[in-house]
Amino acid sequence: MQSNQQVDRVLTGDRTTGKLHLGHYVGSLKNRIDMQYQYDTFILLADVQALTTHFEAPKEMGRHLRQITLDYLAAGINPEKVTIFVQSLVPEIAELTLFYSMFVTVNALRHNPTVKSEAADRGYDQLYYGFLGYPVSQAADITFCKATLVPVGDDQLPHIEQTRKIVRRFNELYAPVLLEPKAVVGEVPRLIGLDGRSKMSKSLGNAITLDASAQDVREKIRIAVTDTNRIHKSDPGNPEVCPVFTYHQAFASEGAEEIAAGCRSGTLGCVECKERVGKRINNLLEPMRETRRMYESAPHKVDEILIAGTERARNIGKETMREVREAMGLNYNFDNDGIRG
Repeated sequence: MQSNQQVDRVLTGDRTTGKLHLGHYVGSLKNRIDMQYQYDTFILLADVQALTTHFEAPKEMGRHLRQITLDYLAAGINPEKVTIFVQSLVPEIAELTLFYSMFVTVNALRHNPTVKSEAADRGYDQLYYGFLGYPVSQAADITFCKATLVPVGDDQLPHIEQTRKIVRRFNELYAPVLLEPKAVVGEVPRLIGLDGRSKMSKSLGNAITLDASAQDVREKIRIAVTDTNRIHKSDPGNPEVCPVFTYHQAFASEGAEEIAAGCRSGTLGCVECKERVGKRINNLLEPMRETRRMYESAPHKVDEILIAGTERARNIGKETMREVREAMGLNYNFDNDGIRG
C-alpha cells in the first residue's frame, strides 16, 4: 500500500493486554471496519504502552498481540487496506517520544484529567514514569505516521489535546514539519457487562470475547443480570435498567422496540429475551469464527501481515524522523573531517 497524504490518515489501536470482546466491537472495531475503505488507516498494537500497567508480564505481549490481530482479521479488518503494526518494533516512535519529553512539563502530565482518573482507578499513590508519560508516548504514536484523524471517546480527548499542543510547540521551536491531528468523537456506546454493574471488561470477568464459542455465548447470556425488580415472567419489566436490553439495542436494533414492549407488558420473559439476543450475537460471531479458523490454520499469514504492516510503519517513521532531525539540527553527517551538522 502506497502512502498518500492526499487522503486523511487515521491512527487507532489497542493495548495488548488481552483478547477483544463485544464491548470493543461496538465501541471501536465496527467503526474501524467502516473507516478502512475511506481513509489510510493505521492500527497500532500498543505493546509498549501495555507495559505501563503490565510491566511485570512482558512475555504475555507476544501472545496477546497475535490474539488481537486474529480478532481484527476475523471481525473484518482487511490487511490489504489497513496497516497493522507492532509498536515496539518501530523504534522511531520511541525516539520521537524521547524528543517530545524534553519540552513537556511534568505538571502538564500530572494535571491531565485522563491520567489522574486512571491513576485513581488503579489506586496508584506513586506514578510510574511510563504511566505518567503515556500522553507523550501517544503523541508519538499519532505523529510518527502523520495521522490527521484519531477516533476516540470523550475520556481520551485530553490526550489528543496534549498531542496538538506538542505538535504546535515542536513546530514553533524548530520547523513546521508535524501535522496537528483532529479527534474524531462519535457516539461511542459503552456496552454494559454481564454483571450489570460496569462496562464490559475482560479483567472483570463480565465480557463475551470475540472468539467465544456458540455454547459459551449461550451460557454467558443465560447468567447475565436483568431487571432485578422483575421476579415473575408476568411482572412488568423496565428495559431501561436491563443490561440484556442494551445488547438488543446493539446487535438487534431493528427489533429492540418489540422487545421493550414485550418486557414492559410482561408478555416476554427474561429467558426468551436472552435466547433471542444470544442467537443474534451468535449470528454476528459465526462468520468471525469461520475467518478465524482460516487464519489459525495458517499462522504464518498472521505473521506476514504484522511484518508487512510494521515494515510500512517503519518506512514512514524513518521519513518523519529524517524531517524531525533536520528541523532540530540533529541530522549529523560524518566524514574524514569530523562531524558536520
